[in-house]
Amino acid sequence: MAITNEQILSGLDPEQLAVVTAIRGPVCVIAGAGTGKTRVITNRIAYAINSGVTDPTKVLALTFTARAAGEMRARLRTLGVPNVAARTFHSAALKQLLYFWPYSFGGQFPTLLTTKSGFISQAIERAEIAIPAQAASLREIASEIEWAKVLEISPDNYQAEAIAAKRSIRLPNSKGAAENLEIIAKVYEAYESLKKQERTLDFEDILLLTVGMLEEDRGVRERVRDQYRFFTVDEYQDVSPLQQRLLNIWLGNREEICVVGDAAQTIYSFAGATSNFLLTFKNRFPNAQTYRLSRGYRSTPEIINAANQILRSANLISDHGNELSSANSHGDKPLINGFDTSAEEIAFVVNSVVGNIKAGADSSDIAILARTNAQLDQIKSALNNAKVASQIRSGERFFDRVDVRDAMRVIRSASVLPPEGGDWYEDLISVLRPFGDADYVIGFLRLAREMQEGGIEVDSADLSSSSNQRVKSSMRTFLRELEDRAEQNNPPTLPGVTLSTLHSAKGLEWNHLYLIGLSDGLLPMSNNIDLNEERRLFYVGVTRAKQSIQITYAGKPSEFLSQLV
Repeated sequence: MAITNEQILSGLDPEQLAVVTAIRGPVCVIAGAGTGKTRVITNRIAYAINSGVTDPTKVLALTFTARAAGEMRARLRTLGVPNVAARTFHSAALKQLLYFWPYSFGGQFPTLLTTKSGFISQAIERAEIAIPAQAASLREIASEIEWAKVLEISPDNYQAEAIAAKRSIRLPNSKGAAENLEIIAKVYEAYESLKKQERTLDFEDILLLTVGMLEEDRGVRERVRDQYRFFTVDEYQDVSPLQQRLLNIWLGNREEICVVGDAAQTIYSFAGATSNFLLTFKNRFPNAQTYRLSRGYRSTPEIINAANQILRSANLISDHGNELSSANSHGDKPLINGFDTSAEEIAFVVNSVVGNIKAGADSSDIAILARTNAQLDQIKSALNNAKVASQIRSGERFFDRVDVRDAMRVIRSASVLPPEGGDWYEDLISVLRPFGDADYVIGFLRLAREMQEGGIEVDSADLSSSSNQRVKSSMRTFLRELEDRAEQNNPPTLPGVTLSTLHSAKGLEWNHLYLIGLSDGLLPMSNNIDLNEERRLFYVGVTRAKQSIQITYAGKPSEFLSQLV
């Protein structure tokens, strides 16, 4: 069913309305945490399409996580524009690289690495480096390689550039910072050599090769530019120089671009991201329209007041973003509790979570955020002992699990020949019932319920057909959503308390939040020289909370807590 412009504009506040109706670029939107930026982005795209400014197949909406891209596609479907390409930078680049590979490179497409750990372990051996291949060490080295590649720094130049950038790296059995950088340079060189030998690409290679292909092949470049003419970039404060270079190639000398971001939420500088492109957007596009969204719809006034205090403490509002106001009713003030030991801190948090659940809170509406993965492992163990289900947000590929693939095959079959009935959601339950009450089944059903409540699309040609035909069409829509999520590694929401690092929590929200480890040396991290980046990380953590937040620490409290007193 067609959606009217009146429906697209309905319910927007004045600031949001101004952005949605500014459908000719360039446009820059400074959007504070919880101000409805995803709604604004998607409604603006739908309004531009409805108004004839662009065609849905000419739109490229870019963001930084598969989950965010999936949310944009889902919202656009409900707005009557299901054919918009909403992708991460890497996904969009990979799609183009795969398509044009035979023309530009020839031969079979290389194998794509989903994780660097295995190759880095082999590279350590090849470089004859005497460090244990521990998970933490592999993550540290992988992060450094990724930082170097998005800044287009070669292994030969890594050490000098890392020193200039004041990179602080900790590796086991090393004698100091200089030696650590030398070790990583050697491993980096061996890693690249191994990839070349095995004809394998990592995710950074996807961006690098796409940039090279488009810069060198005019025919391919013109075909891509003809395909995409209307650009939107979400989380623009997180763009890296390499991603900006690719965006510049896609855009050419055109100006149909809308960027949305919040420099106060820049938390990936360590990985090469920079808010400079957001802050200097007006310099590159002098005629750009600039808008600010500062009315918060996520959090209570008490939580937003705490978030504003964090920004004021380092002049982050004037330099970076917006002071927020809340559109919600008042709630409880953030609670801060200190303990002598981390064991006491964890016990308190677990007991409080149990109390929340007993009081009626859904466990999936609760999250525990920490600075490091090691903290999450400790809290996960304690929750297990208390018989509280929990999920750690990590790189685990949900759709690669054997049981998930089996369930997908059953759903695929049901989309062709559904059970007799009239309610596709109830029939989906019957299809999945043989798999029991596994977490992934509940995740599938939650996704299905969200789609049903959001008005899952059924082709108009099927509306007068049999109920079985309607079920079949709806099942197919659900299957397409699942397959799209599988391609993007964007799993459904699973039951249980969410455990996440602060970085992985970016873009998410929960009713009840526990922010643990606000201790001296943990947040800010003792080895992190960018104090403001750590402060922005604290701000991002606090603004994930909707109704309540409890902040805890063990031993000496973080200096950041003095800003909330």
